[in-house]
Amino acid sequence: MHLLDLLKTTFLKPRDSLFEGLSEEEIMLINFKVVVIEFSENVENSSGEILAAQLHSKKYFSVNYFNEPFNKTFLNLEGRTFFDFIDKGQAILDTTKADILVWGQREDDKIRLNFQTPSQYERHNRSFLSLLDSLYLPAGIFNGENPFPSSILSLITGAIISSLNPTTKPSEIRQRYLLKKIIHELSIDNSAKNMGLEYMPYIMNFLALIYLSYCRHNDNEKEFKIVNNLLETAIKHQDLIKKPVHLGCIYNHFGQLHDTAISILTHNPARHFKGAISNYQRAQKYLGKYVYPYDYGLISYRLSAILYDYWRQKEDLQALRDSVFNLREAEKIFTYALFPEFWADIEGDLGHRLNILSTLTNNNAIADLAISAYKNRQKIITEKRDPLEWAQIQENIGNIYYRLGRDNDDKELLEDSLEYFHDALYIFENMELADTVKRLTSSIAKVSDLLA
Repeated sequence: MHLLDLLKTTFLKPRDSLFEGLSEEEIMLINFKVVVIEFSENVENSSGEILAAQLHSKKYFSVNYFNEPFNKTFLNLEGRTFFDFIDKGQAILDTTKADILVWGQREDDKIRLNFQTPSQYERHNRSFLSLLDSLYLPAGIFNGENPFPSSILSLITGAIISSLNPTTKPSEIRQRYLLKKIIHELSIDNSAKNMGLEYMPYIMNFLALIYLSYCRHNDNEKEFKIVNNLLETAIKHQDLIKKPVHLGCIYNHFGQLHDTAISILTHNPARHFKGAISNYQRAQKYLGKYVYPYDYGLISYRLSAILYDYWRQKEDLQALRDSVFNLREAEKIFTYALFPEFWADIEGDLGHRLNILSTLTNNNAIADLAISAYKNRQKIITEKRDPLEWAQIQENIGNIYYRLGRDNDDKELLEDSLEYFHDALYIFENMELADTVKRLTSSIAKVSDLLA
C-alpha cells in the first residue's frame, strides 16, 4: 500500500494558523534535544545510528547518539521489567538533559520504536503519547543501503515532536508550527510505496497522535473527526496487533480525543462524555494497574475528572462515586514518596469531591475522609511554602467541621471549625484580601452564634 494514500485527499490538511506574532525565523531558533539510544538488535547492524544520522538532517533537532553498553532486556514491554525501562530512561534523560529519548528494538523483521520524555508520567505532561506507544517499521529501512523513505522520516519526526511537552510559550508555538509542517509533508509524500498491511494499525495510531497534538487548540469539529477516522482505521486492523498493550494505547487515545473535545469544542461538547468514559475504561482493561501501573494511574486520573464533570452536568451520583473511586486508584500509584506534587494534587481533588459526596449522602464518615485528604495535601502545600493555598485548605476543613458540628449539634466540632477559620483568617488579613476576609469573618460569626 501507499503509506498515506488514505489520507492525501481527505484527512491531513492543516488549516492556516497564526503563531502569535512570532516570525518563522524566531520559531526556528528553538531546538529540541533528541537522544537516540543504540537499538537492541540480534544482528550486525546499527539501526539506531542510521536513524540518528537521518534525524541530523532536521535543523530543528539537536541529535546525539547514545551507545554506552547496558542490558536492554526490559525493552520487551513486559510488566515485570517495565519499571527498569522507565528508570533507565530517566537516568539517561537526567544525564543528557535531553527533551526526548528514542528507543528501538528489533523484533524479527521489524523495528519497534518507543519515545520517552522527562515528564511522561506527571500530571502536567500535555503530550498524548505514552512510553508504551509503539511504532513498528520494516527493519530493512534501517539497513543503510537504500535511501531512507522521506515519509517514514516525517512520520518518526512527527512522533518525536508530538511526544514533547513544551514548557514555554515559544516552544509550544514551535511544536505546533512543526506539526503543521510535518502534516503537510505527509499529505503529499508517497515515498513508502510498499509498506505491508501489518504496519497499518501502528502507523494510523501515530498519525492520529500527530494530528491530535496539532489540532488540540482548535474549536473545529471536522479536525476531531479526522483523528477519530485515523483511530477507527487502526481499530479496524486490530487483528494485526499481536500484543494487547498496543490495543490499550489506541483505546486510551480514543479517550483522550473525546476528553479534549469536551474542553475545546463549543458546540455541544457534552456528547463526548460517554465516548471519553467508555474508551478510558476499555483502555484500563488492557493497561492493567498491576502490569502498567503508571499508564493505568494516568487514565484513572483523567477518568476521574471526566466523571466529576459528568456528575456536574447530569447530577448522576454514581458518576461522582466513580470519580472518587478512580482518584483512589490514582492515589495508590502516584504516591507521596515517588510523586509528591502529583500526589498532593490528587489529595486536594479527593478532599473536594469527598466533601461533596458526604454532603449529598449525609455521611459523616465520608466527611472525615475528606478532612484527611485535605490534611494530606498540606504535607506538600505548607504554610511557609504556599501560605495562600494552605489557608484556603484550612478554610475548606473549617467548613466541613462547621457543617458537621451544626448538623450534629457538636460543640467540639464547631470549636475545631473556629480554629481552622482563624488560621486561615490570619493569612488572608496579612495578604490584604478584603473580600476573602469578609467571607471568612461571616463564617466565624455563624460558628460563634451556634456556640453562644
